[in-house]
Amino acid sequence: MKKDNLRTQMTPESSIPRSELRVPRSKVLVVDDEKSIRLSVQAFLRDAAYDVDVAEDALSARALLAERNYDVVVSDIVLPGASGVTLLQAIREASPDVQVIMMTGEPTVETASEAVRAGASDYLAKPVTKSAILTTVFRAAETKRVWDENRRLQAENRRYQESLEQMVAQRTTELSEALEGMIRAMSVTVETRDPYTAGHEQRVAELARAIGDEMGCPEETVRGTYYAGLVHDVGKISVPAEILSSPARLCEEEMGLIRKHPETGARILGSVHFPWPLAEIVLQHHERQDGSGYPLGLSGDAIRMEARILAVADVVEAMASHRPYRPALGIEAALAEVVEKRATLYDATVVDACVRLFGEKGFSLDDAPTTAGGA
Repeated sequence: MKKDNLRTQMTPESSIPRSELRVPRSKVLVVDDEKSIRLSVQAFLRDAAYDVDVAEDALSARALLAERNYDVVVSDIVLPGASGVTLLQAIREASPDVQVIMMTGEPTVETASEAVRAGASDYLAKPVTKSAILTTVFRAAETKRVWDENRRLQAENRRYQESLEQMVAQRTTELSEALEGMIRAMSVTVETRDPYTAGHEQRVAELARAIGDEMGCPEETVRGTYYAGLVHDVGKISVPAEILSSPARLCEEEMGLIRKHPETGARILGSVHFPWPLAEIVLQHHERQDGSGYPLGLSGDAIRMEARILAVADVVEAMASHRPYRPALGIEAALAEVVEKRATLYDATVVDACVRLFGEKGFSLDDAPTTAGGA
């Protein structure tokens, strides 16, 4: 196509509302192989405070696009070498937000459709007027500015959300550590009153956690079971130390005091808001599947799963370990006890998981820490 018949029509500046037709310092690239056109368009835009570069073909334009970030590209469709549409497609792949305005000296429905399909944001027919250039570039630059601002706000919002999440996570960790410290302190307090059973709560907690993991319980369920294990006997703080360490068989009155420890423990734990239902778990850890347990006589699914796990862990550890009134019975006797009373006193699924731990997974009570310091 010959271009010598193309002309640039000038429009008096007084008729152009300049304050409305500029986005100051927006970067514009003008691509046209006719020098007079690209320099005229460049002059129009520079007068309106745009930062403008020019290129005579697609190859030169792509070199400039690789060096600078442009907001708007104004390109002729017909260029030597690669066409303006090819350039447009390359721009869309590399910088989807850049606004591309296509110009042509042969305006037809077909050329306009081709430009739009390729991703042009606007379309101008030659000869172009100063007013048309300024208006069209202004719209494109404003669109790019809005997109850039939206992207900036989205990035800022993401940073804020990430910062907020970090703050919440940090605060949650701090609160969790404080609560865990309180739980361990309670456990140590109980065990220092009864040196004969030192480490019992920690070993029960470790076994309960392992059983919960073996059963595939949710992480928070396992965590709650572990911490309930650490303080399951906290209610014994109200029982006289001489009863706890008595080598003789306890009388009915003394056993009555012992049997109150789940309720006492639940009252103590219920005064603190924990992320886990520790008070309820501790209250139920002596309940049994057939309803023969205490203090509420609950049965079956009315007993929390955490408490059912804790019940098995408590019995196994107690039987396997030394007590003031008897020597240790050993882990085989302890496992035989829960297997014998599987599904009557103890939850069958819990018993099976416990047996697998010792028989197949190599779990040992001797590996559990002897203090409440482990998490």
